[in-house]
Amino acid sequence: MALQERLREDLKVALRGHDACRVSIIRVLLAECRNEEKARMKPLDDAAVIDVLSREAKRRKESIEAFNAGKRSDLVAQEEAALAVVQEYLPEQMGREELVKVVREAIDVTGAQSPKDRGKVMARVMPQVKGRASGKDVGEIVGELLAESGA
Repeated sequence: MALQERLREDLKVALRGHDACRVSIIRVLLAECRNEEKARMKPLDDAAVIDVLSREAKRRKESIEAFNAGKRSDLVAQEEAALAVVQEYLPEQMGREELVKVVREAIDVTGAQSPKDRGKVMARVMPQVKGRASGKDVGEIVGELLAESGA
């Protein structure tokens, strides 16, 4: 089943179950998908839907950080619940060890030797981990490993 179809089916289930939080989040996700379809002027495939969901998850994480900084625990709880729903539809996230392994392979393949080669490594890694790791996490690991090898 396509990811958008799964979202629509889960929306129906949430509506029947009177789960207001879930209904709200799934509607936002479907609206974001529709907006992206309009922008691209063609239907989205699952990879594009995952991009949309990843952006939405990133927004939620940033909101959680901002609300934590503002000591708004009520809004933090709301955003964490929303993030949990979004993450149900994303592929399983990669662990740090697995991510380090992928980055090391990319460093070997690209021949990167210093932090100046960060762009080459990132360009090689990001398509492989799309939807399964954040760019921020990948960037941190690439920076650490290149700093070790360049030192």
